Amino acid sequence: MNFQRENSISNAHVGRDFEEVALDYFKGNNILLDRGVCLPVGVSKLKKNRNFDLGCISSDSKKMIVECKSHKWTSSGKVPSAKMTVWNEAMYYFFLASQGYRKVFFILKDYNEKRGETLGEYYIRTYKHLIPEDVEIMEYDSQLNEVRELKAFIDGDD
Repeated sequence: MNFQRENSISNAHVGRDFEEVALDYFKGNNILLDRGVCLPVGVSKLKKNRNFDLGCISSDSKKMIVECKSHKWTSSGKVPSAKMTVWNEAMYYFFLASQGYRKVFFILKDYNEKRGETLGEYYIRTYKHLIPEDVEIMEYDSQLNEVRELKAFIDGDD
């Protein structure tokens, strides 16, 4: 079975291209970020370095880390459960990162007609309890070239 994104060279290329989209979005909002920003994370005094997709750690006033995911529903419209595990892992790393960082989860908008929701909306509805309070989820619409923040879905009542 081939799990490579249709019409792409490789999934790694898809990821790098999506990081470029995020870089351009933030640059357009006067936020300059670097690729592969490394921070120490851990649950105890012992920390281990972790690379975040994008970030800025040099400026006290603009410290920021970003994880980018361009995952989609499966071709049959089912939940990509392995990808949701990756998203949960990203939330855990955000949780372990030092306070004082703006934490952004930048995801691709992928709408599922049958379910009537995007993958981001599904994730929040299903895994809200794993999303740290200081994480912003931004959903990029590739057709409209727009970004919306999904805060209302996070803050909404169950």
